[in-house]
Amino acid sequence: MFSHFPGQEENQESTRMKTFKPKLFTTLRTYSKKQFINDITAGTIVAIIALPLSIALGIASGVTPEKGLVTAIIAGFIISFFGGSRVQIGGPTGAFMIIVYNIVAAHGISGLITATFMAGVIMILFGLLRLGSVIKFVPYPIISGFTSGIALVIFTSQIKDFMGIELKGNPTEFLEIWRNIISSLGEIRWETVAVGAAALAILILWPRVSKKIPASLIAIIFTTAAVFFFKMDVMTIGGKFQNLSGTFPAPAFPVINMELVKSLIGPAVSIAILGSIESLLSAVVADGVIGGKHRSNTELIAQGMANIASSFFGGIPATGAIARTMANIKNGGRTPVAGIVHSIVLAIIMIFLLPLAKLIPMAALSAILIMVAYNMSEWREFLAMFKSPKSDLAVMLITFGLTVMIDLVVAIEVGMVLAAILFMKRMADVTNVKEIKMDAAEEANGIEREDIIPYGSMPPGIQIYEINGPFFFAAAEKFIDGIKTLNSQTRIVIIRMRNVPFIDATALRTFEVVVRQCNSKKIELLVSGLNPKAKKELLGSKVYEKIGSERFFKTVEEATAYGKTLI
Repeated sequence: MFSHFPGQEENQESTRMKTFKPKLFTTLRTYSKKQFINDITAGTIVAIIALPLSIALGIASGVTPEKGLVTAIIAGFIISFFGGSRVQIGGPTGAFMIIVYNIVAAHGISGLITATFMAGVIMILFGLLRLGSVIKFVPYPIISGFTSGIALVIFTSQIKDFMGIELKGNPTEFLEIWRNIISSLGEIRWETVAVGAAALAILILWPRVSKKIPASLIAIIFTTAAVFFFKMDVMTIGGKFQNLSGTFPAPAFPVINMELVKSLIGPAVSIAILGSIESLLSAVVADGVIGGKHRSNTELIAQGMANIASSFFGGIPATGAIARTMANIKNGGRTPVAGIVHSIVLAIIMIFLLPLAKLIPMAALSAILIMVAYNMSEWREFLAMFKSPKSDLAVMLITFGLTVMIDLVVAIEVGMVLAAILFMKRMADVTNVKEIKMDAAEEANGIEREDIIPYGSMPPGIQIYEINGPFFFAAAEKFIDGIKTLNSQTRIVIIRMRNVPFIDATALRTFEVVVRQCNSKKIELLVSGLNPKAKKELLGSKVYEKIGSERFFKTVEEATAYGKTLI
C-alpha cells in the first residue's frame, strides 16, 4: 500500500543509529589490557566513594539506605553500558534529594517509583527527539539559582542528624525546619556533634594527606570504630532502620493509575529536566578533561533507561554524577568499563557487607552530605553573579528563593519563564526599524557598504526602511511605528531585510497589515535582501502572494531601479 523511495529505510535506520550509539561499543574496538587494569582500579575506587554517598542520599531522600545502593548499582550499570560518554558515572545525586523527599512524603514509595518511571520515559523521549543540545541551553542564572538553593536545603535537612536532635512534627518547609532547630538547641547531643565534627574535619583535611583513598571512606571507618569501641550514645543506621537487608530486591513493574500520573507529572518532568541538565553538564566537563566528545542524545536515552530500571527495583532517580565522574577520570578510567566495574563492586559490597553498615553513625553521613551541599553551592560563582546584569541576577535570586521556600518544580518553571521573557525583551531591544536615506549606488554591483550615503539621485517618491534584527512578535510593533513617517508624496516603499535572520507568525501578520495599508494608499511595496530562511517563512504565508514575487529583489539597488520605472 505504501511506496518507499530507494534507500529510505536505510536512511531511517542510519538516523536511529546516530541518535542511539553507546560509547562502550566504540571504545571496545581499540581496548587494551593496560586500559582494562586502569578501568578496574578506577571503578573500584569510585565504588568506594559512591558507597557512603549512596547510603546517605538514600536516607536523606526519605527511603531506606539500600535503595540508594540499588540505584547506584542498577542505574550506574545501565548509564555506563548504554551511555554516550566514555567516563560518565551514574547514580543518585543531591540534586534529586528534595524532589524525592517531597514525593515520598506526599505519595509514599509507590508514588516515587511511578515518578521515577515517568521521568525515565520523558528522558528517553528527549533523546529520541534529539533535544540533547537544546537542554544544554538552560540559562546559567537558573542553574546557579536552583543548584545553590538545593545546596542550602540539603544543608538544612542535615542539621538535625548532625546535632542529634529530633524535630517536632517532622516539618518539611524551610522556615519551619529552622524554627524547630532553633527551638531544639537545648536538646543538642554533644556526643553526636563530636562524631559529626570529627567526620567533617576528616572530609576537609584528609585530601591533604592522600587523594587516592577517599576521605568519605576514612571518615566513615574512623567514626564507626569510635562509636563502636567507646560505646557512644549516638544514633546509627541500624538504630534508625531495623530491617536493613543486603538481599537484592526482585524487580516489579510500577503501579500506574491516571490519578497518580496526573499528580506526579510536574515532579516527573522536573526530575527529567534536572537529570538531563546534570548528566549533560557532567559529560561536558568530562570531555574538557579527557579531550573527548560525548553523544548527548545517546546519553539522554541511557539516562532514561537507567531511571526506568531503577524504578523496577524500587530505586530513586539517577543521573550523571560530576564528582564521581571526575574521580573516575583522575584514577585512570577512560572507558565505560570503569563505570560497569563500579556497579559490580557496589553490588558485591551490598550483598556481603551491608549488615556492617548498621554500625555507621548518622552524624557521619550528615557530615558527608554537608560537604556535598558545600561543593554543590558553588558560593563563589553565586556571589560573582551579583556583578552580572540586573536581569540575570533577578532570575537567579528568584529561582534560588523559590527553590528554598516553595519547591524546585515551581522554581524551574518560573525561572524558565522569566529567562524567556528577558531574552525576548533583549532580542526586541536589538531589533530596530528605521528610515534610511542613501544613494542607489550604495549597492553597486551587489556589494553592500555599511556607511549611509547622503540623499543623492533617489527620486522623492521612494522611501526606504531597514529592519535590523529578528523580526518576531516582541519587535512587530516597532515595524508599525517605524513606517508611520510615510508622507503624501510617497509612491514606493522599499523594505530592506538583509539583517533579518527569521520572521515569526506575529511578524507575518504585521507584514499583512502594512501591505493592506500600502494598498489602500496606492503605494507600491518592494522587498530587498530577504535571506532564504525568511523567504521560506514568507512563502508559507499569504504575504508573499499579496506582495507579488516580482517585487522581491536581491539588493536595494535592484529594488530602487524597479521603483524608478514605476514612478
